Parts: sequence; C-alpha cells; structure tokens
Amino acid sequence: MECPRWRQLCAAGVVLVLVGAQRESPAQSASEWRTVAAGMEIRFVQSRAPKVVGDSKITVLRIDPSRWELELMGAFQTGESGGHTAREWSQKHKYAAAINAGMFLTDGKTHLGYLRSRDQVYNRRLNNYQSVLAFDPHEPQKAPAFRIFDLDSPGVNLQAILADYASAVQNLRLIKHPGLNQWAQQSREWSEAAVGEDRDGRVLFIYSRSPFSMHDLNQELLGAGIGLVAAQHMEGGPEAQLYVHAGDTELEMFGSYETSFKENDENSAAWPVPNVIGVRPRAGAH
Repeated sequence: MECPRWRQLCAAGVVLVLVGAQRESPAQSASEWRTVAAGMEIRFVQSRAPKVVGDSKITVLRIDPSRWELELMGAFQTGESGGHTAREWSQKHKYAAAINAGMFLTDGKTHLGYLRSRDQVYNRRLNNYQSVLAFDPHEPQKAPAFRIFDLDSPGVNLQAILADYASAVQNLRLIKHPGLNQWAQQSREWSEAAVGEDRDGRVLFIYSRSPFSMHDLNQELLGAGIGLVAAQHMEGGPEAQLYVHAGDTELEMFGSYETSFKENDENSAAWPVPNVIGVRPRAGAH
C-alpha cells in the first residue's frame, strides 16, 4: 500500500490502517466518526481554507474518559536525561495513544507552568497561562473524569482544581469555555498538537501537520462540528506529534513547519520530546 506523508511505517512492515482518511466536508455529523476501539474514534477534518503547506487536514482523536485513562509521563518521572518520541513513550508504557504534554524549558525536560501527576508535583510554578487540564478525580462520583479549566473564570483557581483532581497540567490556552477563540490574528503559523474538551466531557487529541495561525486553527475547529468547548496548546512546529495504536489502527504523526524556525514541510522523523500525555484502557472498562 502507499504510505501517507507521515513517517513511513510501511517500510518496517507495519500496516497503517487509515480510518476515514478520505476527504470529508468541514461540518460533519457524529455518524462520520470512525471507531478505532470502544470509546475511541478518529476523524480527519478538511480545513475550509486550504493551506499552501501540507494536506490541510486536522486529525481529531476523540476519547471517552470513562473507558480510557490519561497519564502524564516523561523525563520528570523516569529520571532520564533525554526524551522519546510519542511512539516510543507509547511503546515503553503501553499507551494506545500519546500526545505532547506541553512546552518545556531549555533544559529539555522541565514543563512550562504547573505540573502535577497524581501524588507528585513536578513543577510548582504557576505562570500566566490561563488553561489547566485536570484528570484523576479524587472522588469520581462527584467530579468529571476529565476537564479543562479556565483560570480567569469566576470561582476557578488552582487550589480549587487540586481539591478535586490529582493530576493537573497548565498550558497556553487556545479556546475558552464555552467555545471562545482566544487568539487574535497573527502572521506566525506552525504545525500544532492540542488537547480539547467537547460538550460531553470527552477528550480530544488534536493534530495538524499543515501550519495554521492559532486564530485560524481555532476557527476551523469551532466550525468543524466536533462539539469543542475548550482547548489548550501542547506543542508546535516539528516537535508537535500524535501517536495512535489501537485496534487495527497505527498512526504516527509529527509536525514540521514553524514560522521563523523551520519554514518548510521537510521534517521526516519525529523529534524526541520530554513529556507526553498517554492513554491506556481503564481497568474494567474494556
């Protein structure tokens, strides 16, 4: 079979089953999601404004947090001096999917902003980023399994979030509840990895190899019929990546273009990253 532009796994004898890879309209009904595994679907959204670079498709992996659990994983936990690709993190820790956990400092491992993974705090610094992604509720009967919080919303603060959740990661906000684009237009564009929340509380792993300004990407996502109500930026440019290996589907996707850094679509391999959010089956849910 002909491999996609993403990393050529076919050469290694791995068959890529591209679920729903045909061209689709910008606004799609829920019936057009393709099932990857129980509680996990994928969709390829064709952008309304074609891009000069890449295929102009945005990949959205939708995850039911009642069936799948999230886990923060990275060099901060393993003590390793370097990172791994999302695919390598997934293989090492048996994840069905993984995406960047956020941007990091020049030391190559420290997350920008607050980061707590269950009983360990790996960065206590709360910066001015207004989005906190939280999961692992202390009392699952009383709090959603997954939520993206806006720190500038009335009554919301980190202490209140941590009272309900054991895991929290702060990142740059893209979209504020209940679906408000927070970016003004700008000339800078990049490949993007993002995490979103839909109106039913499901997790959305979002990836685009084609570069967008964040204003334009937000507009595309809000108009795509995926129920997006909030989203945060995880990584941009060649370091942005999403890996999926569930059921008969295996996809490794990674970025390339970033204004003023790598202004081309020539990146042919995933870059190691220090931290990811991984996804594995929830005990007893499958």
